[in-house]
Amino acid sequence: MKTAVMTLAAALLAAGCAQLPQPPQQQAPVSPARGDIRPQAPLPPAPLQAPTEAQLGFGQRVGLDAETLTALLNKPLYQMKPAELGKFLAYEQLAQPALRQRIADLARRNIGQPYELYLLGEFPYETFDTQPLFSLDKSDCVVFSEHIYAMAQSASWEEFFWMLQRIRYKDGVIGVATRNHYTEADWNINNRWLVSDITQRMAGARAVPYLQNIDRQGFLRKQFKIEREIPVQRWDDVYVPKQIVAEVANQLQDGDFVNIISGYPGQPGGAWASHVGLIVLGADGERHILHSSEPVVREESLQDFIARLGLRDQKNIDAGLKKPQLLGFKFLRLNDQPEPPPMKPQPRPGRPA
Repeated sequence: MKTAVMTLAAALLAAGCAQLPQPPQQQAPVSPARGDIRPQAPLPPAPLQAPTEAQLGFGQRVGLDAETLTALLNKPLYQMKPAELGKFLAYEQLAQPALRQRIADLARRNIGQPYELYLLGEFPYETFDTQPLFSLDKSDCVVFSEHIYAMAQSASWEEFFWMLQRIRYKDGVIGVATRNHYTEADWNINNRWLVSDITQRMAGARAVPYLQNIDRQGFLRKQFKIEREIPVQRWDDVYVPKQIVAEVANQLQDGDFVNIISGYPGQPGGAWASHVGLIVLGADGERHILHSSEPVVREESLQDFIARLGLRDQKNIDAGLKKPQLLGFKFLRLNDQPEPPPMKPQPRPGRPA
C-alpha cells in the first residue's frame, strides 16, 4: 500500500498539481505520467503594445507615466517585481473594471510563465515546507489559479498578498495544517465566498458520483511529519463526464474555476481532482481552459484539452498500462461580487513540549 500511495503521488505531481495530496488510498497503483498535461509549444510573443489615450489616463491616475506604463503593458506578469505588480494591479482595476474580464486579462498576461513543481509553502513563517508564500516567476496549477484570483481582486501589492493568503488557507490562517490541501473538500469549500459549485446543475441527471475518504491526519503525518488530530472524512461528490462537456460548456463564463477529474473508470473510490485551471472565452465564444502545466502556462479550448488527453489515455490502454484517465470536470462559478470574509486571528505558535 505504501508503494501505491507513493506512485499515486508521483502521478499527480506529473499531472501538474504538486501541492495536492495523493488520492484516497483505496485506489490502485499507477505509474508516473509525465505526459499528462503536456502542451504544444507556446505562441511567439505579441508585437510591442503602445498604450491608448484611455490607458494613459488610467495610468496617470495611479501614478504611472507613459514610459513606465508602456513597459508594464509589454511585460508578462511573471517578469514583474512586486512593486511593479502592485502598480499594475491598481491600473487594471481602472482599465478592466469588470471582474470576469479582469481575471481573463491577467491570466492571459501570464501565458508563458514557466511551470515548476513544489511551489507552495509557508516559508519563512513555517519551516515544514521551505517553499515561499508567493511565487511570481513560476507556477503550478493551483499556484497559478490562486495568484490570478488574488491579483484580480486587488489594487496593490499588499492587498494581493493579503488576498492570496485568504484564498489559500482555511479562514486565512497561515500554516501547513490550515492550507487547502484537498481541492474538492478544502479549496472549493473554504472558498465558497469566491466560487460556487455548479457541477450538478450543469450535468443534471448525467452527473457521475464519486467518493473519497479524506485522511488529513495521515497526509500531514506522511508529508510533513506533523501530528494533528483530524478524523477521516467521507467525501461524496459529482463530476460532469467528459462526454457531455461540449453540450453544457456554453454555460461557463470568464473567470470560472475548473477541476479536472482523473481516475479509473467504474471505481467508486477511483476519482479525484488531479489538476485545476480557469475558464476564459475565446474570440468566437468557445470555452477555453487557461492553466499551468509542464512546461508553461497556456490557453487551449476545452475540446482540444479533452481530445489531447483522450489520445494519451488510449495510447496507455493500447500499451496495457494502468494509468489514471481523464474522467470529467467539476465547474465552479465565479461569484458576481465576491467579498472575502475577515481572516481569523493568526494564533501564536505553540512551544515544544
